[in-house]
Amino acid sequence: MKSADHSSDVIVVGSGHNGLVAAVLLAAAGQRVRVLESRAAPGGATVSARVFPEYDARLSRYSYLISLFSEQLAEQLGLKLKCRSRAVASFTPWQDTSGRHHGLLISNQDSERTRASLRQLCGSDREWKALLRLEELRQAFADIVWPTMLQPLRTRSWFEGQLQTAVQREAWKSFVERPLGEFLERTFEHDLVRGLVLTDARIGLSVSPHDEELLQNRCFIYHVIGNGSGEWRVPVGGMQSLTDALLQRCRELGVQIDCESPVRNIETGTRWHTVSWEHSGREYSATARHVLINAGRSTESAILGQTWAPQPADEGSVIKINMLLRRLPRLLTDSASAAEAFAGTLHLNEGYQQMLDAWKRAQCGEIPVPPPGELYCHTLTDPSILSAELQERGFHTITLFGLDMPWRVFERDHDSRRAQVLQHYLDGISAFCEERIEDCLAVNSDGNLCVEVMTPQDLQREAGLDYGNIFHNQLSWFFAEGAEAAGKWGVETAVRGILRAGSSAQRGGAVSGIPGWCAAQSVLEQR
Repeated sequence: MKSADHSSDVIVVGSGHNGLVAAVLLAAAGQRVRVLESRAAPGGATVSARVFPEYDARLSRYSYLISLFSEQLAEQLGLKLKCRSRAVASFTPWQDTSGRHHGLLISNQDSERTRASLRQLCGSDREWKALLRLEELRQAFADIVWPTMLQPLRTRSWFEGQLQTAVQREAWKSFVERPLGEFLERTFEHDLVRGLVLTDARIGLSVSPHDEELLQNRCFIYHVIGNGSGEWRVPVGGMQSLTDALLQRCRELGVQIDCESPVRNIETGTRWHTVSWEHSGREYSATARHVLINAGRSTESAILGQTWAPQPADEGSVIKINMLLRRLPRLLTDSASAAEAFAGTLHLNEGYQQMLDAWKRAQCGEIPVPPPGELYCHTLTDPSILSAELQERGFHTITLFGLDMPWRVFERDHDSRRAQVLQHYLDGISAFCEERIEDCLAVNSDGNLCVEVMTPQDLQREAGLDYGNIFHNQLSWFFAEGAEAAGKWGVETAVRGILRAGSSAQRGGAVSGIPGWCAAQSVLEQR
């Protein structure tokens, strides 16, 4: 082993986007920063890849849209990052009593079209008015909460003291105090509209809308407050563009990044901590005043010599399916074109009752049929992830995110169940199309369809997501959950100088950069 090297002020373990955010901020403040990454390339879950090597298409393998990454933070970091708005927010296929196919289209550009689409579904403007009310409550809530996300933790009572209007108080009660299902059931009447709103509370979680622990509320909040608007935008060039922008800033600021360097141990001290890692068959160590861990709790515990056991609420619930299409399928409805339907979030089997039934089956370890999920086509908003040739030929990518697919569903007969779930989703997409979706998919030279499927187990193995949880563990509230946490950054551990700089920190989860920012601020406060 090499002798200890005091050349770093800060060592960051893991090069996911949060770790890189912290590295940029600290290096810009004059700190000497070293990043250690176990994989061959940096980026964590914010990476793109040529998933189907025969085709020049770089898909965002894990995360795929951006909402919570603050525009203020991007400016502070000096990032050259471009995101585009989607013309369509969502499209939900449905059938009338005679079996004719229609679709509920929520437009980001034409409110009258949204209103007309809701009227066709419901027969009146009631649900349109209910959605306007939801937006009023969401905006009032976001106006209070979002500006605090890059600040030290405030107490719950502080937030309650900011509630000056009836709208703010109703939003707080609906989103923070009571199960979200109560709000949905008193506000909306139509099953499809209830389900449309509920999806934001169940991405990555298999949870009831009436769960008393309010995990669904926390998930909903993080999905609707991003940058104050809650809009989910498409990163131009795919998720790799965020990682590339951060890496460019790291290079400019002299951050040292060592890939294929898995950390084995952190020996904690009173002022200095010693980090040991491997590279090319040799062992190395270095010391630093601060060590930022941008990894899940299992990795954190292992390198600190601690034990870790996930809680039931830490269980991940997701199946991620990446597809490359030769062309978009023809739809059975004339409510929207295929380009409109797939450009936004297309909701599949996500009626309110459908999701309740799916949740009950998933809790018993059964595959929910039909499975709820949502998909969108990146290339309709940003074709740059395809080569010019594939663009000319009309190729597209589709990302599908499956709901109510918890770890327990795949604990036995994993590969067989993964194949079954894929077929259920292909059937679900084909049900509202004039043709089988398989007939539209690109095919490799070996005859296999260009489809990549990842279960929670696959995500743990490939992306290091504990228990397959895209948030690393159960989502926290946005406020201090105890008096001792007030005024802190939500990144502290029991050891001074050892900080969490990833999704497992408070206010972590999603592609936000918030834990990275908060870890950097905590370091700078202690200088």
